Order: sequence, then C-alpha cells, then structure tokens
Amino acid sequence: MRRAATFATATAVALGMSLSVAPLASFADGHCDVKTVEGPKVSWKLSLWGKRRAFTEGMEYVSQQLGKCSGGNFTMKLFYGEQLSKSKENLDGIKLGAFEAATFCAAYHPGKNAPLNVLDLPFLPLANFDVMRKAHDAIYNHPASAKALAKWNAHIYMSNILPQYEYMGRGKVPQSVKDFSGKRLRALGGMGRAAKLIGATPSTMPASETYTALQRGTVDAIGFPYSYTFSAYKLDEIADWVTTNMSLGTVNCPTVFAKTHYDKLPAQYKELLGALKEGAYKAISAAYDEKDIANEKKWKADPKMQMVKIPEAEMVEFRKIAGKPVWDAWVKENADKFNSQELLDIVLNAAK
Repeated sequence: MRRAATFATATAVALGMSLSVAPLASFADGHCDVKTVEGPKVSWKLSLWGKRRAFTEGMEYVSQQLGKCSGGNFTMKLFYGEQLSKSKENLDGIKLGAFEAATFCAAYHPGKNAPLNVLDLPFLPLANFDVMRKAHDAIYNHPASAKALAKWNAHIYMSNILPQYEYMGRGKVPQSVKDFSGKRLRALGGMGRAAKLIGATPSTMPASETYTALQRGTVDAIGFPYSYTFSAYKLDEIADWVTTNMSLGTVNCPTVFAKTHYDKLPAQYKELLGALKEGAYKAISAAYDEKDIANEKKWKADPKMQMVKIPEAEMVEFRKIAGKPVWDAWVKENADKFNSQELLDIVLNAAK
C-alpha cells in the first residue's frame, strides 16, 4: 500500500447456542495463528458489497481463522455482492438484526455517523497504513463515535483501512488541477468538498455503481483508493487515464458487529476476535502492496492508459484551499453536536 475455557452447557443454552467442542472436519487440519479456544456453536453472517478484493482480505483472514481457532464452532460467512443488504443500508440491517456483522463506509451516509466523518476529510496528513490505523482506532474508541453508532446497534470491530484516493477517468486527460474544473467526479466525503473548490461537480455513488456511471458518461472520473479499487471494479478496462500523486484523502469503512449479538458472545470468542485483528491488518496491507505492483505494471504497459502526475506546485496550492479550510468548516458545522475540534485534533496528533 502506498501509501481457553470450556463453556458449560447451561450457559450455552442461556445464550441460545448449542454446545459443540469437537472440531469440524473442514477445519481439522487448519492452522490457527493465535490461541485455540473451545466454545459453543455460533454462526455469523457478514454483509459486504462487490467481490472479494484487497479491501476485504482482512475479514477473509478473520473468517478463516475463526473457524480454525475454534475447531469450526465459531464461524463467520462473508456474503458479497450486496446479497444481504445494499451497501448504503448495512447499518440499517445491523440495527434490525438482519445479520450479525457488516462493513460500511461512513461517507455513504454522514448523517448516521457524523463523528466518524472526521477521517474522511481531504488531505489529512496520514502518511501511511500504520498512521491511518492509529488515527482510525483513536476515533473509533472515542465516546462520540460509540454514541453515534449505538443508535444503530453497532459495535466497531476494526477499520478496513483504505489507501489514498486518486482519480481514474475517460476523455480529456487532465494535466493540471485547473483541468478538473467542470468535470463530474465521484468524490466522497470531504473530497467532494475539495472537488467543488476547484470547480468540479462531486457525486457520492456507491462503489458498485461506478463502472456503469463511467461507461455511460454520467461522470468523467471516479475517485477511488489507489490502486486496487480501479482494477477490482474493472474501471481500468474502460478508462483513459489515472492520476498518481494527488493523494486526495481517504474514507473510513469499518466492520461492525451487531452489539446485541456481540454482547452475547462468550469471553473466549471476544478475545479471539481481538487477537485476530493484527493478522487481519497485515493481510489488508500485503494485499494492497501486491495489487499496486501488478496494476502499475499493467497500466504502464497499456498504450491507452495514461498515468498522470499533477505538478507538485499546483498540489501545494490545492491543499492550501481544500485542506485546513475544509477541516475548519467541518468542525464548525458539527461543534454543537459533539466536540468536533477534539476529534480533528486527535487525528492530527496521531499523524505526528
């Protein structure tokens, strides 16, 4: 990226779970990366959109390890392609108890999770994966975030950290920041505000709609995490150009658990979930790095794909008008709802 205890039968029955300590055959030969545990039979569903990709490798790791480390007793099945819910409605599904786990992007519906949107502001100085993880964890652990998500019965598990955003588009190739004036851009969160400041028109369509929008000319370019997302959604098959150095910012897309289900888990299962986070983050980071190498090699060899580097002097000016001014505007807009300045300070301090 550029960027264990045996659980008593009585307790299991009280939780509405069946007790099973014998490993399932499908997990019998699997390797557990952390401590193995025994416990009741629990089966969870995780709601996702799109296909399996670098972004989802963290939860793929968690899913696989849960089965291996519990002898197949605690399982989490990943449902892709909006099988369980539309991407913008995953929090609603969590609130209703339609599934036990879901991933969502805070920028899809800022009204539902305003404190988290501090992480979606443009040009935050989050230089690498580890710094982003530190900042995300700090915001997710803040009382304002917990309060906002409690309305949706949501307990944050971890961030599926996304790389910095760039634009991939069709048509006239931009050579400078001013060339984005008049363009219709898929730009989420604070990046949408930044787009307006340079004369572009932003939209907030979910990832699953981007291919059709770019193909039909509904938008001129798609803002996406560089580089895996462009290939994951096959935009590079129809695009003419991609920027490589704008580092516009990113959005936060955590995985959450339905609190009512999480609270019922036995202690050893909660500990297991916590222990698997480190491996999950490593899986995401490694997947991003692998896709960057493959994509850049492919794009450089593609005569129809132009890799665009915007002059750094122009990017400096872009950051001046669309960085701190946008941060300050967000703080002012939310100051009467929660301590927005404190949240911004937490992010900036994490970057030091």
